[in-house]
Amino acid sequence: MTPDQAIARIRRYDGRLKAFVRVFDPPLAGDMTGGPTFAIKDLFDVAGVPTGGGAQVPLNPNPHSHAVVVQRLLQAGWTAVGKTHTVELAYGGWGTNRAVGAPWNPWDAATHRAPGGSSSGSAVAVAAGLCDAALGSDTGGSVRIPAAVCGVVGLKPGRGLVSLKGVHPLSPALDTVGTLARSVELAARALAVISGPDGAAAVREPFDAEAALALDVRGRRLAAIPLEDLGEVAPEVGHLYLEALERLRGTGAVVEMIQPLKSLDQSFAPNGMLMAGEGWRIWGERIERHEAVMDPWIVRRFRAGRDFSDAQMEEAHARRTADQAEFHAWMTPFDALLSPTCPIAAPPLATVDETASPLSRLTRAANYLDLPGITVPCGLTPEGLPAGLQILGRPRDETMVVALGAAYERVSGWTGRSPDLSGFEA
Repeated sequence: MTPDQAIARIRRYDGRLKAFVRVFDPPLAGDMTGGPTFAIKDLFDVAGVPTGGGAQVPLNPNPHSHAVVVQRLLQAGWTAVGKTHTVELAYGGWGTNRAVGAPWNPWDAATHRAPGGSSSGSAVAVAAGLCDAALGSDTGGSVRIPAAVCGVVGLKPGRGLVSLKGVHPLSPALDTVGTLARSVELAARALAVISGPDGAAAVREPFDAEAALALDVRGRRLAAIPLEDLGEVAPEVGHLYLEALERLRGTGAVVEMIQPLKSLDQSFAPNGMLMAGEGWRIWGERIERHEAVMDPWIVRRFRAGRDFSDAQMEEAHARRTADQAEFHAWMTPFDALLSPTCPIAAPPLATVDETASPLSRLTRAANYLDLPGITVPCGLTPEGLPAGLQILGRPRDETMVVALGAAYERVSGWTGRSPDLSGFEA
């Protein structure tokens, strides 16, 4: 869509959706224009624009430069239309935010449902057609979770492919930057633009989207986790997952029901320990200063990391290295690992239990084990709410993840579906 079309849709629908914390009017563009429109999670720096980070007190009131990924999209001719809501300091999977407010999942205009987090606004903006694509960060599922419950594509690369410069951290050991879009193709093309060496932590060569999208998946061996090995999954989500596996078989890929070496949710607690421990070391001083105006549940999560000693953190990192080696070896015979992205669809925000994190139960493993992953919409529940199919690849194999996502998308029957926004009009 053109920037003018995007701004017009934002004006028409975002009064209730509240995907954006700041709209760029006029839009932000580089020297070259004509590319897709995109939105930026408010955890990424944009020169001269406060980086709010989902907080009442900005993380950076006046950044001097763009985050590397923002700059690369602008240089490639993409146009930024605004900054989107995030869970405060990116620490939450529901999409709630008691500090500055939470977006509205666009699939239900009558009930304020969870948009997923922490890249909540980015997913809502893409799902509602307020922009073509969006940037998000993913430390335990924060791109894939909101993408899944909002019915869009969420692509998380492995570590070292995309620069983190100018993106405020939650857990440096786990953080990644990903892309959200209505199609696998556009999410992959966005990843291609933002990927590549940055002179620091990003050390890998740029992602080749064209090669990935053209790759034939026939004969590829995929391990699908049986429902009985996934823990508690809502029946309607489980049904859509099994249907998705059948459709994926129609691409020529070989889908085998196989129990993994370790269940995905065995990564949940150790991933959470790293997030809390590293997060407290980064943000503890800020939390002590600004606790009174912060979301109390966010404060509680960070404070859990205050009690982890340096020795415990070192042990956790060592255990993670061993767990990665073991799991990567187990995955060697398979081209990908399949599961539902989230075990439930988006619940009403008023019913959310902040002491539990079911939406991230199956996503955290990708961060802990450093696997690339994508979520692709796989249908609607009887209530009309989206569910996602998660495809995790072998280490550094974003190519296969994208190829499989695109192949499934072609047979999914989902292409072109979008929420009815008539109830959100201003």
